[in-house]
Amino acid sequence: LRASGSAVSSPFLNAGSALLTSKPQRTLPRIEFIGILAAIMASTALGIDLMLPAFADIREAFGLAEDSTAVAGIVTAYFIGLALAQVIWGPIADRFGRKPTLFVGLAIYAVGALASAVSPSLTVLYVARFFWGMGAAGPRVMALAVIRDTHEGEEMARVMSFIMAIFIVVPVIAPSLGAAILAIASWRWVFGFAVIYAAVIALWAIRLPESLHPEYRLDLEFTRVARAARFVVSNRQTLGYTMALTVLFGVFSSYLASSEIVFGDVFGRADQFPLIFGGIAAVMGTAMMTNGLVVRRLGVRRLVHSATIGYVVVAATMVWVSTTGDGSPAFGLFVVVLALQLVLYSLMFPNMNTIAMDPMGSVAGMAAAVIGLASIAGGALLGSILDRAFDGTVRPLSVGFLLSGIATLAVVLWAEHGRLFRARTQDSPP
Repeated sequence: LRASGSAVSSPFLNAGSALLTSKPQRTLPRIEFIGILAAIMASTALGIDLMLPAFADIREAFGLAEDSTAVAGIVTAYFIGLALAQVIWGPIADRFGRKPTLFVGLAIYAVGALASAVSPSLTVLYVARFFWGMGAAGPRVMALAVIRDTHEGEEMARVMSFIMAIFIVVPVIAPSLGAAILAIASWRWVFGFAVIYAAVIALWAIRLPESLHPEYRLDLEFTRVARAARFVVSNRQTLGYTMALTVLFGVFSSYLASSEIVFGDVFGRADQFPLIFGGIAAVMGTAMMTNGLVVRRLGVRRLVHSATIGYVVVAATMVWVSTTGDGSPAFGLFVVVLALQLVLYSLMFPNMNTIAMDPMGSVAGMAAAVIGLASIAGGALLGSILDRAFDGTVRPLSVGFLLSGIATLAVVLWAEHGRLFRARTQDSPP
């Protein structure tokens, strides 16, 4: 139903109405329920951040130059697998349920991690990382679909923010954990740790209730899947915010892939990389922890729109800072501006995901898949382009942040029909 009360025709109206009016009951304590979902989402980040301190050892193992950016390909391959597989996991999650999607995905995740640990060459490592990413896509789709199954509106934004806040702690711990593993074992054991993590999460997730009722499951057939995908991309709110997520994730993925080189080569602080990277992630996590309170006071859209404008302003400041010192500015000043930039990103990304998912209650699995495919695959492609622009300075990364901010603001304006700071767009359900 629209706000006026007139009927809306949709192939998913009955299922959507049922989901919105009869939310599955959680049988777990709220803290444990959110903790499981956060741990599941964290598996995706663990597949990236745990290995960052091992880049130098991987270069040495495969005979690469000390400043080679080829190792960034293991991050890109993971992102591509993560993105492409979501269009498979989405329909599976809507047909067979959330828990089967989780367990099969974790199994592929573990196999990909094990294959990465025993890879004899960089090419084989790329392939193993691609399949590892495909496995990681299943738990990610499942977690987002469960959140949408059980919450909506600003309550969903608060839960999403809290889960993302826990999720963002992974980059704080993972590089240090990776460095600790490297201190007593080879880089291959860094990958092996992810196998153990997947097994632990699978055991814990046995307690998680299935959030998709049998009567709401959708047939796994091409026409239905295509219709669901068309339903997702035809919504202006979902499409606009998905495009915003794509450009934001593009520059963030480049930051993840190139941060080790930036802090090592530009600033000569390679030995401090885990501490610097983790410290910035801790600041992001703190911002996400407060996000739920801010959403309650301002509303999710007002927060997103304010943060987007701030993101552009801070990015412009970063570009100015990057012009000093011939592209190698004062370390303290650059890190402060970078941390502020990533704090705004941490406020924008989960809330934009919430806004994009909000109208999609009837096809939550497919919506999570389409949004994930577009944002992660498109972002990984944009990030890889930005990676190649590295010239030994921080200028390319700074310009990337500015361009992503301008593009994000433009598509948000389009999604909101040119008007910011409203509580709800015309395309959103009442």
